[in-house]
Parts: sequence; C-alpha cells; structure tokens
Amino acid sequence: MWIRLKTALLFVALLGVGFTAAESTQAVEKSKSKHVSQKQKASSVAPKSKAVPVAKKSKHSRLAHKKSSNLAFASNASQWHETGKLVVQSGSALVIDQGGGDALYQKNASLVMPIASITKLMTAMVVLDSSPSLQAPITISDDDVDYLRGSRSRLHVGSVMTREFALLLALMSSENRAAHSLARHYPGGLPAFLSAMNIKAQSLGMRDTHFEDPTGLTSNNVSTAHDLAKMVVAAHRYPLIREFSTTSEATVDVGGRELAYRNTNPLVKNSAWDVGLSKTGYIHEAGKCLVMQARVADRPVVIVLLDSSGKQTRVGDANRIKRWMEYTQASRKLLTHASLAKEAVHVPG
Repeated sequence: MWIRLKTALLFVALLGVGFTAAESTQAVEKSKSKHVSQKQKASSVAPKSKAVPVAKKSKHSRLAHKKSSNLAFASNASQWHETGKLVVQSGSALVIDQGGGDALYQKNASLVMPIASITKLMTAMVVLDSSPSLQAPITISDDDVDYLRGSRSRLHVGSVMTREFALLLALMSSENRAAHSLARHYPGGLPAFLSAMNIKAQSLGMRDTHFEDPTGLTSNNVSTAHDLAKMVVAAHRYPLIREFSTTSEATVDVGGRELAYRNTNPLVKNSAWDVGLSKTGYIHEAGKCLVMQARVADRPVVIVLLDSSGKQTRVGDANRIKRWMEYTQASRKLLTHASLAKEAVHVPG
C-alpha cells in the first residue's frame, strides 16, 4: 500500500513540475515578441480591469509552486483558480461554468470593446423571438451590401433564399448580407430590429453592451467578455442556434446556384472538442474573436476570447484552456486517490 501511495504522489509531483516548466518556457519565449506591442497597446487602450496574474518563475516561487502542486484542492474554486498555469494571448478572455458562478479564468473580462460578428448571435435570437416563418423567402438587396468595409459576399443582389438558409449562413459562415437581410425583413424593418437587439441585451443583464447594426461590421457594436458569456448562455437555449452555429459545412441552393459554405471555427469538426455553440468574429478594431459553449473536462463551460492577433491565436488559446482544464482535472483525481490511499493505511486494523 505504501509503495502505491508513494508512486502516486511522485507521479503527481513530476506531472505538476513538467507542466509548470513548459508554461514557463512558453511565457519567456512569447514575452520577447510581445513586449513592444504590449507597451504600445497600453498607451492607446482605455484602462483595463485587473488581469489575472501569472506566477513569476523565481527560485523561491518554483519551490512554492511545486509544494502547492502536491496539495489536495480544498474546494472547487481553489481547484480551478490556479491561473498561474494558464497564459492566453487574447486581449480579453473568460472561462466560466455554463450554470454560472465564479470565473474559472479571466483576463480583462470587464473591458468594453468591439465584438465584430459575435453580434450575429444576438441577431439570431431576435429573429427567432419574432416566431417568423423560416420557410418564407427573403431577398438580398443593395441595402444589404457592405459599403462600410467592402467585405465580399457570394450572395448577389437579387438572390432569394429562405429565412432558414439565411440564418444558417449567418451563424455558420458569418455571412453579412444574410444577417443584414434577416434584420431588414423583421416586422418594422431595421430600426425596429436594432431596438429589439438592445432591449434583449438589457433583459439578459448585458449592461455594458450596445448594438448599432445586425452584422458586427461597425466598431460601435461593443460589449465585454462577461456580457458575452451571458449572451452565449442565452443563445444556447435555442436549438436552431446550437445546430446552425456548429454545422461544419453545407451546400445551399441560391437562385439555382449550388453554393458551398464552411464553418468559420475549425474546432467544431475537431473530434477532440465537444462544441455545443460557436461564433467567430473579426474586424480590425475588434481583432479576432471567438465565443463557444463546450464540454471540457466533463463540465459545460462558456469560453470567450476577444482581441486576438494572428490567424490562429484564438484557436490556440481555446486549446490551451482545454489542456489546462484537463490537466487540473487529472491532477485532482490523482490527488484524491492518493489521499484515499493514505487514509486507508491509517485505518485501525
């Protein structure tokens, strides 16, 4: 029994040290390339909320960290708040249980910033709240063309499709003309739709959120990671939003033309992920954005990543969060087993 106990404790200690060393190396390498850009960003962005600190790897802190890694977690909160083991590159980030409670991880989560096409989750909810006929046809008009940024679309002016197909394209492929047309065909037109979007946001407790268009092409659509987590939880209650936002690819018949579309989030077709809802976004002012509902380490969570730079940063951050949660869960199980084994040794015979 003592041999098994020592083996389990030694394995946990080695696992914790190995993970910490890898994260430390990654942090050192990335800090060199990020140093200048972080100084520039700090001078141009409004004061941010306090970010989660990353543990410094001094000799004393490494020893302290090694010691703490071998202690059983006293509670659920302490288990998930060892944030020194997680470093994300996105400017704002939040990981929270879908059911609510304290954040498992957060970084500048209260900072108000543009949200780009994450907007389309609210657009989809407002469309569905009006109980429209999903099979009714809607037409792309010149009013749906993006003259603000000149984004491209394969939906030509005059294209006709069902409201259902437009909703699919807006959620899966972030089709701007489809989303704008859905809003324009809302009872009362675009002004009524925008009003409904902001009313819906307030009803969900999204106090730092404001919408000025249904696509996210304007930088005046703003929110925080905390507010967007509330929006993701609400959107997840809509079966059609769950289905369409996680569809990996689809072919749509538009005016006799077969158009193939793919999901803008590669993680929805990654077998290592169990994604229940997804939406990406990008404009220059917002950076790369990603929100998801997913089951990670046997628990449903909401992940919000905003202001990412680089093509793969938001996906990389999501994968780092996943590995961090899975590592923490595995460590907890090992420590629990070791604790039970130790107690069994001391049971009077």
